[in-house]
Amino acid sequence: MRWGWIVLPLALAACVEKEKVPTGAEDFASFCSACHGLSGKGDGAMAAELGRKPANLTQLSAKNGGAFPGTRVMAKIWGYTGVAPGRQDSASPMPEFGPLLQGDLVPYDGGDGIATPTPVRLVQIAEYLKSLQK
Repeated sequence: MRWGWIVLPLALAACVEKEKVPTGAEDFASFCSACHGLSGKGDGAMAAELGRKPANLTQLSAKNGGAFPGTRVMAKIWGYTGVAPGRQDSASPMPEFGPLLQGDLVPYDGGDGIATPTPVRLVQIAEYLKSLQK
């Protein structure tokens, strides 16, 4: 039992260790790439199954005068599409991402000057999308 004084604190630390939050790239790969593709170009494995081709997410800034449209992106991934909760917009096949809405909130300014409390995992996806811009 000579090592017990080392093992016990390590075991206790493992019990209270906070769950690792996936990165934006990891969440994108898990939740978005099936339709949008790992590259974000709308060429995912499920893209052909949809009634409408998924957006090329690498062109968001180019189509917005060179500025990343953070507020619109956040509205889309958070689900603010003007559709009642639990109902899918027939014009948009975007699913609801319940697990991404859990956890800590952080202030996010999508470019409109308003810092809104936003789930950290959605912010990380938006920042990852910003990094994909061509």
